[in-house]
Amino acid sequence: MTGFILILISAFFFPGIILRAKSIASGRKGPGILQPFRDVVLLFRKGSIFSKTTGLIFQIAPVISLSAVICAVLVIPFANQKAIISFEGDFVFFSYMLALGKFFSIIAALDTGSSFEGMGASREAFFSMLIEPAFFILMATFSMLTGFTSFSDIFSNFFISGNHYVLIYSIIGFYLFIQIALIENSRLPVDDPKTHLELTMIHEVMILDNSGFDKALIHIGIWLKFAIYGSLMYNVIVPSGWNFFLQVSIFMAVQMLFAIIVGMLESFRARNKMNKNPKFILTVSSIAMIAFVIVLILTNRII
Repeated sequence: MTGFILILISAFFFPGIILRAKSIASGRKGPGILQPFRDVVLLFRKGSIFSKTTGLIFQIAPVISLSAVICAVLVIPFANQKAIISFEGDFVFFSYMLALGKFFSIIAALDTGSSFEGMGASREAFFSMLIEPAFFILMATFSMLTGFTSFSDIFSNFFISGNHYVLIYSIIGFYLFIQIALIENSRLPVDDPKTHLELTMIHEVMILDNSGFDKALIHIGIWLKFAIYGSLMYNVIVPSGWNFFLQVSIFMAVQMLFAIIVGMLESFRARNKMNKNPKFILTVSSIAMIAFVIVLILTNRII
């Protein structure tokens, strides 16, 4: 339960820290950390408007997407505490809960009948398909290293697995989770959330028809996904046996560091050309595969 609460708290501060980092990097005063939260509160006060061309799918998709993300949060452990829901192979459940939420976001965009939203949905589905192997290869690496297939068991035994190269796996895992989070949330370098050109938009063009309460739910879902991946980064670099209060402090520090990294990337890095994105994403999967092969060699499973 502690991990669930910490993820919720960090999620609401995450977008504000990104904005502050971007403002400071560009030399502007910029909005406060709580500005995205205020914007969402304002959206909650507004009603949702539905086009006559949309159907039931478009109306229920934001609720289902957010519910799927919350279900994914339930399997994320914190420190030496088990997750609220923990079972063998729960990282598969985690991945497909996020996939379920994205699936409804995609078919909701198609339900509008807009060619632009359909184009964005197609790109989002394509990029998600390409990055999915990186996540499963990385989790297979951790599972092979520890001998467990549950998030709670993997991270509880990650640093006591007796392997002398665990620090290398931690660094690789931290890097890969950053890249997976950026691609899954359609941020730079694959997409720019601030773009206004429909031909090059991905996620933002998918939610052009959403408004009011529904759009607020979509934003919260994105914040939670960032906090989820920040929690996974924390779990691969911090041993679970440390002091509880130190763990809480480090957890918030890792989430803040992740938000600052995102802000810096969006300040100093340009978006890839659209035809370069598949190569970039496949490179991330290739790095995960290299880590997997290294584990096979170092654990004497292949010679």
